Amino acid sequence: MTFPEDLRYSKEHEWIRVKDKTITIGITDYAQDQLGEIVFVELPDEGEIFTKDDPFGVVESVKSVSDVYAPVSGRILEVNDPILDNPESVNEEPYGEGWLVRLEMTNPKDLDDLMTAEQYQAYIKEEA
Repeated sequence: MTFPEDLRYSKEHEWIRVKDKTITIGITDYAQDQLGEIVFVELPDEGEIFTKDDPFGVVESVKSVSDVYAPVSGRILEVNDPILDNPESVNEEPYGEGWLVRLEMTNPKDLDDLMTAEQYQAYIKEEA
């Protein structure tokens, strides 16, 4: 399992990559591993606005259905449309082609609640 150091992590197992005010969001390698084979992804429309911790999408696997939560507040700039037809890319490349959405962050203080890779690894060990 990988935990890229350049990302931040939420307790709901989303990762974020920060580039100025643009945030790329996906689910972690740990989350996709726990879910199993992902067969369906539902994502919001571009332009939709979400507040931190709001559910913004759904990931369905052969085992379960899980909501995906906004780790920061913002407006959806881009949706990763290719994963709608190829949801398995979330399993294959959770930190690459398997990203879910990009949003414009509206409250940079939301980043303060997210974990580093080291903190996230400790968190999932406690959760297990």
